[in-house]
Amino acid sequence: MATGTEPPATEPHPRSGGVRAGTRAAIAAPHLRTDRWWLAPAGTAAGLLAFIVYSTWRAFANADYYAAPYVSPFYSPCLAENCEPMKAGPNWEIFGGWWGISPAIIILIFPLGFRLTCYYYRKAYYRGFWASPPACAVAEPHKKYTGETRFPLILQNIHRYFFYAALLVAGILTYDTVLAFRDENYEWGHMGLGTLVFLVNIVLIWAYTLSCHSCRHIVGGKLKHFSRHPVRYRMWQWVGKLNARHMLLAWASLVSVALADFYVYLVASGAFDDPRFF
Repeated sequence: MATGTEPPATEPHPRSGGVRAGTRAAIAAPHLRTDRWWLAPAGTAAGLLAFIVYSTWRAFANADYYAAPYVSPFYSPCLAENCEPMKAGPNWEIFGGWWGISPAIIILIFPLGFRLTCYYYRKAYYRGFWASPPACAVAEPHKKYTGETRFPLILQNIHRYFFYAALLVAGILTYDTVLAFRDENYEWGHMGLGTLVFLVNIVLIWAYTLSCHSCRHIVGGKLKHFSRHPVRYRMWQWVGKLNARHMLLAWASLVSVALADFYVYLVASGAFDDPRFF
């Protein structure tokens, strides 16, 4: 029943048409920001692009990824028979020769899938590459926004499943870090600069993985009474503290995994010898 207070049926919804709707303030300027707002998305795009170029080069190189006792995190675990050498870590000839393709092409699917669907990285490349939106208070150039309800962005919903794969990858890299305390003859008691590089990398990898929003939900989600689950509540608080630094950990672990691979490349290619502490 009409009350006399309803808006006319023909009046458009205030949000229809976005910032260019006729009901919004008629401001000629695309935005009113006077600071260098474009630096953040530009820096993000440059950083991610640099990693994409580097990781692509290393993945297709199919060489210089093992220098005893270090195996590049890009190639671990080597699951093809053409991995060198097969004793480098927890390796099995699951994929045969893989038609001569670099083993890293198989392995990188899982950590990259986890990062590509990560909540922080979505924000990073949505703003950096797609300008959706490029910055706060700056309108995006797209006329229509459908969110993550259509292909291909609907695939972002599989992030929770990539989280389990990321746990497996982190476990394998932890094993590789333990093996980094061996020398080239596979005898324990070795510690070199590469060992420290691997230690820093695995700490950051675990911190980034456990700071994931999916991890926080798994630990404390669907609980109606924290008082009845004190252990999960404490774990949820701990993960929450990590989650607050998710962006920092995302970048730090991205840099550390690239540096770990680059270090192995330098040693394996003979650019320099791994400094030994003992």
